[in-house]
This record gives sequence, structure tokens and C-alpha cells, in this order.
Amino acid sequence: HGFVGADIESLCKEAGMHSLRKIMPKIDIAKTIPADVISKLEITKKDFYEALKIVEPSALREVFIEVPDVKWEDIGGLSEAKQELRETVEWPLKFPSLFEYANTEPAKGILLHGLPGTGKTLLAKAVANESGVNFISVKGPELFSKFVGESEKRLRDIFRKAKQASPCILFFDELDAVAPKRGSVTGDSGVSERFISQLLTEMDGIEELIDVLVLGATNRLDLIDPALLRPGRFDRLIEVPLPDEKTRLEIFRIHTKGKPLDSNVDLKQFVKKTKDYSGADIEAICATASKFAIREFIEKRKEDSVAKEIKKFKIETKHFKQAFEDIERREEKEAEQRKVKTVEEGQKLIAKMTKGDMKRAHVKPGDLIEAEVAEDKEDIVKKQYKKEGL
Repeated sequence: HGFVGADIESLCKEAGMHSLRKIMPKIDIAKTIPADVISKLEITKKDFYEALKIVEPSALREVFIEVPDVKWEDIGGLSEAKQELRETVEWPLKFPSLFEYANTEPAKGILLHGLPGTGKTLLAKAVANESGVNFISVKGPELFSKFVGESEKRLRDIFRKAKQASPCILFFDELDAVAPKRGSVTGDSGVSERFISQLLTEMDGIEELIDVLVLGATNRLDLIDPALLRPGRFDRLIEVPLPDEKTRLEIFRIHTKGKPLDSNVDLKQFVKKTKDYSGADIEAICATASKFAIREFIEKRKEDSVAKEIKKFKIETKHFKQAFEDIERREEKEAEQRKVKTVEEGQKLIAKMTKGDMKRAHVKPGDLIEAEVAEDKEDIVKKQYKKEGL
């Protein structure tokens, strides 16, 4: 998708060159090439696939990125979210005649929302890989410019390139950073409001968005402008929840796959310890356990014997226990840092976060802040406490 005639010509030439490189060691350029070598020369499907890694489509040359190597089976659990993405992204491409016969338009936008570390960006990577369509990852902050009108122009250019290279997926990570509620941001010369208006127009304006899916991810759904969340823009809001017990076991198995685990390691016992842990937290535990095992293996041996005895390396249960203890120490340290030192410091922090909407607040030196806020803003303020490190 997105290749023009000149790109296809370059692709064919590169495939031919790749095929020729395979016989180069067998020939002497100074002499005539033997007929039997020439007769074996052929361009295969594999040569074209190798050429595709080098030749990029002209329409995406400025924004083209390498498609991530993530598949559905690399994601533990999240069966509902994966099924929803398959139906919305893959089915319209695989069964266009069915959608046409049913007189049904595919969704224009999907927004993945949930707590940090639950796998939103990982799902987007899997969609890019499994669907086989062009994929453009938009880095929000890079679109903003100090020059008036430049931010909107960059956004228009991104959508124009996506239309040229359709079918295409446009991915906005941390959407709340580029599309906050209008009126909530001050002191930016109105650039954020103009940017949101341009985004709304591109997604659901007079010019129809054909074969382009806008995929967004955020952990602050409450901060996004409501106009973006209505049908016709982000049609599907998919919540990515914290993993349950079964899903946590799948995640442990995925992140320990290929690791030399000792026979006494029982992943099920770790599942019970990881309630309310996200997928990213579990990945960190597996990585930390590996780090402790490597440290112990190296410290018990001389440097020249490490490579020779590498087959003896094992990750044991004690290394996972050390990883859990390490994470618990980190959490205790972070909680200690969140404690206020003086009453005045706590009052200033509460005033900053609640903006005068609190009912009562209890602040004691050395304690965490406890505050009651207006009911309609309670969830928002709690999340802001976490974001600001309170």
C-alpha cells in the first residue's frame, strides 16, 4: 500500500539485486559467467520480501516507521479487547464485500483507555503487525509549533499522507496530551484548541476519511475533549483493564518464555502475589529476577569461566522472591517521598490540585494527604494526586 509506479520499479530492481547477491561468491567478475550458474538464477518471493525491507513507499517516506514485531499471542489475556480490534480493523479489510452488502461502515476511530502498564500500546503494535496495513505512529508533542497555524498544517499533512497510503492506521499515543478539553489549557495562545478543531475536522469533516483508522491510547480519559468521544470520531472506546488471575499467569508465561527457569519455579504461586499488578509490573518482576540470577552467577565464578559454564545458569524461585522484595522496597521509598513534611506544604499541594473544590482536608507532618473533594471531581483529583506524586 502507498507504492507508486517508481516505487514498484525500485522494488523489482532490488529483488533482482538480492537474487544476484546470492550467486556473487560463485562467480569471477573478470571471467565469463558459466551458463549453469546463470540458468540457476531466479527471483523468488523471498527476494521480494527482502526488498520490501529496503524500499519504502514514497507517500510514507517522511513518516514511515518499521512495523513492530508483536503478535496477538505475545499479549497475555485481553481477549475482549483483541477481539474488538480484530473485528474493527481486520474484518473490513478481509471481508469488504460483506460490509458493503450489509451497508455498514467500519469504525473511523478506536480509543484504548486504562491504567498505565495494562498493554494499550502493545495492543496497537499487534494491530499494526497483524493487519498488514500501513502504520503511522504520531508523536503528539512533535506536532506542536510556536508558529501560528504550523501545528494544524502538520496535522493536515499527516492525514493527507495517511489517505494517500490507505488502507492505513494512524496511532496517537497519550492522546490526552494533544487533545485536552477545550478551555482547560491557558497560556498557549489557543494552539491546543485550534489543534483539536483541526483533528475533529479531519476525522469527521466534509471530506470523508476512507480506509484510514485513527487509533488512540490514553490513561486519562477524563481529560480528553468530549467532542472526540462521540460516534463518528472515536466510535469505539475499549477499556484495557488490570489483568485477572488467569491473565496474570499468561503474562508470566509470556515473559519467562525462553528463560532457563529452574524446575522448582512455580509461576502459579507468583500469580497470587500480584493482585492489582499491571502487565508492565509483571514484566518488570521477570526482568528483575533475571538480573538477580545473572548477578549471582557472575559473582560465584571467574570471568573466564562464565562462558564455559553458561549451561548451568538457572533462574530460581529465590531470584523471583528477591525481585518482589526489591519492588516492595521501591514502593515503600516512593510512599515515603510522598509524605508531607509540614502542614503548610500539604495545604499548598492540596490547594494546587483541587483548585478550591475540596470540602475538608486532613494534613499532618509525616502523613499522606487525605482530602474530600466535590463528588463530580473526586475520581479526577485522586488520579491527579497520583500523577503529581502526592
